[in-house]
Amino acid sequence: MPEVKKPDSATVEVEPERIAKTGPAVNGAQQDAPHLPVLHHVGEEQDAHHKAHEDGETAQPGDGLGVHPAAVPGDIHRSDFLLNTFVDIAIYDSRDESILDGAMALCREYENRFSRTLSGSEVYRLNHREDATGTYPLSDDMTDLLATALYYCERSGGAFDITTEPLSSLWNFSGTSPSVPPAEAIEEARKKVDYKKLRLDGTRSTLTFLDPGTSIDLGAIAKGYIADQLKAYLLDSGVESAMINLGGNVLCVGSRPDGTPFTVGLQKPFADRNETFAQVEVSDLSVVASGVYERHFVEDGKNYHHILDPSTGYPYDNGLISVTILSERSVDGDALSTTCFSLGLEKGLELANSLDGIYACFIDEDYDVYYSDGMEDFIIKQ
Repeated sequence: MPEVKKPDSATVEVEPERIAKTGPAVNGAQQDAPHLPVLHHVGEEQDAHHKAHEDGETAQPGDGLGVHPAAVPGDIHRSDFLLNTFVDIAIYDSRDESILDGAMALCREYENRFSRTLSGSEVYRLNHREDATGTYPLSDDMTDLLATALYYCERSGGAFDITTEPLSSLWNFSGTSPSVPPAEAIEEARKKVDYKKLRLDGTRSTLTFLDPGTSIDLGAIAKGYIADQLKAYLLDSGVESAMINLGGNVLCVGSRPDGTPFTVGLQKPFADRNETFAQVEVSDLSVVASGVYERHFVEDGKNYHHILDPSTGYPYDNGLISVTILSERSVDGDALSTTCFSLGLEKGLELANSLDGIYACFIDEDYDVYYSDGMEDFIIKQ
């Protein structure tokens, strides 16, 4: 195995000999270690946080809040509960409140289009269609989003799949008291999951369902798409410095007013929401995280999280607890944070390194941190 490179940080605790011998746990089994450009340890205090969650002390369902932007003085901003999460949009080079009015209205418009639970939304109508195997017209936004989503379904070999709606509804991680469903129900729902049972015609903007049991869930990619549309709206409105935060999906518009990068904190898994293990400096980039520590619950001492494996019907158990993606388009970061998590450390790193302009940070269950090529350049050295 190539030598593991250590970042210039006082918090580095690397055991390259152990890594080289055992490698990370991938899909529940020990594998040969991949090429790991950078590794450090989050901190011993995280073991205590993890243990507390295993004991069921603070496990609560929520939304994927993995990143925290630092405040910038002199902004105007607007916050609301939309998209089943807290939305905050801050503008730093304009005092025009009407721009924020338009941005929030745009959020509501997209929520009413992409939500799988709001009666009357485009996704809801598709999932509750009368002709179970028919062809249905799509809006331009839905066509664009589905094209990107199906690309990542294919690129991941089905590890990322937008037809997991039967499973996500069954597990109901957003409910008030989620629990592990019966094994028979999980298996029945799993049989309905297969993105290849969808046929998208981008030219005609239609979607064909090839199986009556197929339904879609865009929760792993929709917020990224919405963030990109909000950024386009802000730019069209003359804004050149802003930050969009859709429940932890952060997209920076340009840089701070003085030309310096924005600072975004990466949340420590299983810690308080304001605790970070690292900070990144970014301009005009998206920062999105997926992990096992937000929408989850503990039952009989085992943590069950919302990132479901289409091949088993159960949450992924591959040794990872968090993946953060930096990207130009937030829709890519949103999809890739789930995709790379689903693929596991070795294949996830391989995918991230194969894509231009994509930078990734992986944390495994031992709280060791792995960076893809170029990711370390964004980390603020302590």
